[in-house]
Amino acid sequence: MTTSDKSGNGRKVFTRKNQARKNSRAWRERSRAGVGPNASHSRDGAGRTETSEAAHPSTRAGRTIPVGLSTSSLFPLGLEDTFKAARETGYDGVEVMCSLDPATRDAMRLETLTRVYDLPILSLHAPTLFFLQFAGGLDPKKKLEDTMRLAVDLGVPTVVAHPPFRWQGRYARDFVDIVAELEERYGIALAVENMYPWRLGVREALPYYPDHDPTDEDYAHLTIDLSHASTAGDDALAMIERVGDRLSHLHLTDGSGHTLRDEHLVPGDGDQPVTEILRTLARANWDGSVVVEIATGASRKFEAKLPPIERSLALARRELSHV
Repeated sequence: MTTSDKSGNGRKVFTRKNQARKNSRAWRERSRAGVGPNASHSRDGAGRTETSEAAHPSTRAGRTIPVGLSTSSLFPLGLEDTFKAARETGYDGVEVMCSLDPATRDAMRLETLTRVYDLPILSLHAPTLFFLQFAGGLDPKKKLEDTMRLAVDLGVPTVVAHPPFRWQGRYARDFVDIVAELEERYGIALAVENMYPWRLGVREALPYYPDHDPTDEDYAHLTIDLSHASTAGDDALAMIERVGDRLSHLHLTDGSGHTLRDEHLVPGDGDQPVTEILRTLARANWDGSVVVEIATGASRKFEAKLPPIERSLALARRELSHV
């Protein structure tokens, strides 16, 4: 990975605070001990989790890149289902999408879940999606700041946010400065995520300001989503190599590249160079986090959600340990 220096125009480049690094200490200690969510897990006939005495090979090799599970992967199931699935299948933590569900924005509720399931929250996703414009209020800047405060309260090192919409006026025009200001104030990485154009037939709309690709803007931290890259027709590996050390977060997923929809396929089921991307991050000793964000269908049956979630984790473990 190349290194990108964004300090030339006088903006202070944000580096993660020691506190943020300590937030992942719990899963790192469990990894070294060969127990907890980094150990090998299997479900017995009754659906209970069994933990083997030997840690996963990638853990024994000293793997340092955590793999989390997004609450979006359990949709339409609830918040606690994600913690349960992550714990049962062996993930290192979760990413919480702050949504219309008040529990996703409730520090006490989230802290309780981290204790009950012995899993950290690796990242929070601010309610910046189009269908979440009314989640947590109408002021987009306040919602972003509220998410940063929540991250501080919970000791979460990363907040993910989408680029602003064109119709959001001053917030959109000042977004780069708003992000830098919030990062410096709260000491939390605010990783802006790549998106994609909206298309209807042969017509294409550009709802994001200035466009769907934040990698050429002056952000200190970025999230690359592989499904979004596929839908946009972008080269995700080239994006990752271009942004270098500004990459803080990866949404591990996939897309076919043959549809206008954002598919969020199981990684490896689409056109993205998933294997090469994960191996590149592993070789680079990357200190960010990988979060599986996939579509698991409309079923409300918990057990039906687990196979693609397990398959995604197996791929991530295998490739991140391939140095």
